Amino acid sequence: MTSSDMNSNLNRLRSMALGSSSKQPDPPHQQEPRASPETLNARLKLRRTPNEEHEPEHYEDLQLGFNPSLFRSLERFLPENLLGSTRIEKARAMSDLLLRYSPESERIRVQKHREYRQNILSSYQRLHEELYTLDPASFFVPSFLNAVSNTSEENFKSVIARVAPGIYTFDMFKPQFCQMLIAEVENMEKWFHYSKSSMMRPTTINKFGVVLDDFGLDAMLQKLLDDFISPISQGLFPEVCGTGLDSHHGYAIEYGKYRDTDLGFHVDDSEVTLNVCLGNQFAGGELYFRGVRCDNHVNSEIKENYDYSQVPGQAVLHHGRHRHGARAITAGRLVNLVMWCRSSTFREAKRYQKDSSSWCGGCKLEKHNRQQAAIKATVEVLKRRGAEKAHVELSSKSTAH
Repeated sequence: MTSSDMNSNLNRLRSMALGSSSKQPDPPHQQEPRASPETLNARLKLRRTPNEEHEPEHYEDLQLGFNPSLFRSLERFLPENLLGSTRIEKARAMSDLLLRYSPESERIRVQKHREYRQNILSSYQRLHEELYTLDPASFFVPSFLNAVSNTSEENFKSVIARVAPGIYTFDMFKPQFCQMLIAEVENMEKWFHYSKSSMMRPTTINKFGVVLDDFGLDAMLQKLLDDFISPISQGLFPEVCGTGLDSHHGYAIEYGKYRDTDLGFHVDDSEVTLNVCLGNQFAGGELYFRGVRCDNHVNSEIKENYDYSQVPGQAVLHHGRHRHGARAITAGRLVNLVMWCRSSTFREAKRYQKDSSSWCGGCKLEKHNRQQAAIKATVEVLKRRGAEKAHVELSSKSTAH
């Protein structure tokens, strides 16, 4: 499910639930096996605006019929009497609501993906079990770990470099972690080859690569997001982080012979993207960036230009709407860990946003041009009024004589 589909479904079902909700007060939550449709209508009278102070639960480990990110996004709209319920009870109530209002085709698609993922998790033999639980001391280089552990502005500036507007780089992963993750990705691909199964690719433009979330790395990546990437991003990208980044899509992509050789010009389905070069010997594969744009200006004229040569273990953290691509690899093999980081509160607010000039280069230019035109028009009016006033004064003096 793409995030646009997820948000469309979320907005639709919330509108339908709000429209069909009983006007009677919500009954107190009770321990019960499964709510009836009538009870659901009363209990799930969704909030019209999200409770931004509420921290959603994680649902990745539950056997759900929908994307866990959808549950995290929807949870903030639950009524107060349900927010204090157990995670299982909230998941059950939200599942019932989603089933009532989701199209049959979407339910079928979600069910197929659920079966696909269950098949992987039940059969795949992990190569490096230690990768599946986040261990900062084993994963991160000391400079990064020290900066995030001692959260002073000086520490951040000492390790995180702003190389261009909306683009930051920093050393992040140890070589041993990078090598283990590459080996794990290779093991995943071998498993698919020998099981003769078809693999779901990370994006529509990648012909190769592995969705790490499908292999059980989703909990580790979500903790990476919650504990490290979200706090950093809220300081670097406050305009798009909402109350924090709360969901992700994590995958590994490969470039080389018999793999993707480059990556076309595009924008990510994210608020913030983490892209870490895991390495191997390679030449080429530079990333190129061409400015942050909203949907209305994504194809506008290119003015910003920044090229980046990838370094193993080094992370690039950039605005999700930064137009970018990867040049062709000319030798060797390149593997990257990519995590699309998303904010449900920002996506909800964006539906009502009229001005994106705080982050979109195109909107910023249009706003500047409007301001300049307004200033010019004001100056012309003042000039005209001054001339008229001078003319009246001159006429008055002539009449007096």
